[in-house]
Amino acid sequence: MIYIKSNEEIQIMRQAGRICAQAHEAVRNAVREGVSTMELSLMVEELIRAAGATPSFKGYQGFPEAACISVNDEIIHGIPSKRRILREGDIVSVDIGVCFRGFHGDAARTHGVGEISVEAAELIEVTRNSFRAGMDNAREGNRVQDVSRAVEAVAQAAGCGVVRSFVGHGVGRELHEDPEVPNYDNGHKGPRLYAGMTIAIEPMVNRGSDEVVTLDDGWTVVTRDGKWSAHHENTILVTKDDPIVLTAL
Repeated sequence: MIYIKSNEEIQIMRQAGRICAQAHEAVRNAVREGVSTMELSLMVEELIRAAGATPSFKGYQGFPEAACISVNDEIIHGIPSKRRILREGDIVSVDIGVCFRGFHGDAARTHGVGEISVEAAELIEVTRNSFRAGMDNAREGNRVQDVSRAVEAVAQAAGCGVVRSFVGHGVGRELHEDPEVPNYDNGHKGPRLYAGMTIAIEPMVNRGSDEVVTLDDGWTVVTRDGKWSAHHENTILVTKDDPIVLTAL
């Protein structure tokens, strides 16, 4: 079922989204060579709890930490570890969920560690641009397919693979709600978009093939061909005018 949010609920989601954005800003400033992915996750959890919220991911279906942190060929759901140390030239995707007064905000960013290659920087930019294209089509009267098609077009034009096994989604009282928001055109129009809907658009774009593998830890998803991947996500509000990013400072 798709839920249309009330003005009061939207205001709470704005607060959840702002906390999420603050956590991402802290991560952006902390990403550097020598930092472990666990250090980043612990920092995220401390910030979220200090703001009177809780990390949506910790304990969700058994996930053990506050943030999903995925490095290089890891696409999503990387488990933070004291042993996973960031190195110069890496790219690191950080996915953060925040629950505030019963509503969630969900966003992801990919950062370069120090000086990164031209190819890595281009991958991050393509992924951001594919998100923006999707968001531009998240307008009342359009359908989910319009969002999906726009995301895919940007990534494909850059010669990149768009992950199909994992998709965007509705966000609200539940971390994952209807509708699903694929990052590719699956041939179905999907639901119509209405003002008051809140959805997470989250392109996961690979430098190579769209094929993925889940590692033995049951969580970490990597590219099958070993090429790098980037992730960009925001929770957005559909309005009668332009869409609004809720996970923003």
